[in-house]
Amino acid sequence: MSDELKYLARMAAAGRLNRRAFMGRAGALGVSAGLAGTMLSSAVYAQGAVKGGTIRVGIQGGSSTDSLDPALATNATAAMLNKLWGECLVELNADGGLDLRVAEEYSSSPNAQTWTFRIRDGITFHNGQPLTAEDVLATMERHAGEDSQSGALGLLQGIDSMRAEGRDFIIELGSPNADLPYLMSDYHLTIQPNGGKDDPANPIGSGPYVLKEHEAGVRTVFEKNADFWDADLGNAETIELLVINDDTARVAALQSGQVHMANRVPPRVASLVGRAPNLTVHSEPSAGHYVFIMHANTAPFDNKDLRLALKYAINREEMVEKILFGNGSVGNDTPINAAYPLFEAMEQRTYDPEKAAFHFRESGHEGSILLRTSDNSFPGAPDASQLFQQSAAAAGITLDIRREPNDGYWSEVWNNQPFCTSYWGGRPTQDMMYSTAYLSTADWNDTRFFNEQFDQLLVAARGELNQDTRRQMYADMGTIVSEEGGLICPMFNNYIDATSDEVAGWGPSKGFDLMNYMAPMKMWVVG
Repeated sequence: MSDELKYLARMAAAGRLNRRAFMGRAGALGVSAGLAGTMLSSAVYAQGAVKGGTIRVGIQGGSSTDSLDPALATNATAAMLNKLWGECLVELNADGGLDLRVAEEYSSSPNAQTWTFRIRDGITFHNGQPLTAEDVLATMERHAGEDSQSGALGLLQGIDSMRAEGRDFIIELGSPNADLPYLMSDYHLTIQPNGGKDDPANPIGSGPYVLKEHEAGVRTVFEKNADFWDADLGNAETIELLVINDDTARVAALQSGQVHMANRVPPRVASLVGRAPNLTVHSEPSAGHYVFIMHANTAPFDNKDLRLALKYAINREEMVEKILFGNGSVGNDTPINAAYPLFEAMEQRTYDPEKAAFHFRESGHEGSILLRTSDNSFPGAPDASQLFQQSAAAAGITLDIRREPNDGYWSEVWNNQPFCTSYWGGRPTQDMMYSTAYLSTADWNDTRFFNEQFDQLLVAARGELNQDTRRQMYADMGTIVSEEGGLICPMFNNYIDATSDEVAGWGPSKGFDLMNYMAPMKMWVVG
């Protein structure tokens, strides 16, 4: 590689040459875009992380009704807040495995029924109190309690008993579960002093940042935790989160330099944003999915024929083309896609107005059906609802679309109203996804799906050590959800984030958008 190109890469890494200018000059030297991008990334990392400064994030999904109680986090903003001020036992890493956080090691009995997590010594909460195995125990007790409304409740249903012994937190399961450590990475399970039992919405944790200012649904400011145990995490001195739910305003904030990064760049403008000389768009396939959810126990959706009518009345390919603009793939009315290691494809359900009309007649339903939507549910949701309205009309089904306010959507509409648009970010394992939202006892069972056969298969699959058998069990569960459930999943979305050239350190990740919500603490301000 020429000395000139190496010099240009160092200039770009130091922030004295923007990315577009570097790529243009590299192209003029006959270097491919892929090779130039790799060289630039290497130069950035060679320079090393810069400490200090402020990183500002434009994020979609927050609401004035959001709680700081980790158990009640329902959107991207709340999840990112949890990860900034708190930590879980483990964290999903870029390879889809687990990094140790509050736990410094974990192990299981040979039958995967008893799990022991050794708690890292020397971690303190923001109030100076040491983090102990008793705090971990109290956290899990609160989330698994009879009165719990935690989003992690379904994940903890298989626990028979828990205890703390010295530095060890021990879980005894009623049946084997080889995936249990992954469940402990759920962002609701943020470790709090005495488990948050005294004051669940008090953001005192052991995370890399301390909350200093907070106006729910508007703005939150964090300052670096000087006593944080991991020197490799948390480069900026200050992190400022700005909730910008309007897509146009969020993109404009990024383009104007008001924020350094933003999530959920609308697919329709992603290519345009990426052409800006100072911005980089990151579009990555994911387990995330945009959905229409029906309460399967609430009229008229308690009628299987009506649910099937609506599933056949949606044009999935059109959704991917006109809503995702190719930044995603077609769904099949299950929450599982090829992002999961034990995925097994099943026959694809396609748009079929004749079948939709048949099932609609069989349902006996008369009149229109109300669908609630909002920009806050997923990017382009109102437009997707109109496409659904048009495709359903061809089957003689009338959908009435009600556009709800963005603010309060996650507290007033989602998981409350019987038919609405929503999204899911996916989970690290199939068991985790199904346990969170499809197990009968899950608090986030937002389709009100209660199926005894499904529940039995889910529990049995946890302890199945033969991977081929386990794969088939998950395939059977997917068929049950698709045929019996209230989920209409037309598409799996790419995560489309964007960053400015004023910050560096973007890297691969699994999980949710913005590097599994950890981009602000992993990236740094270019010096």
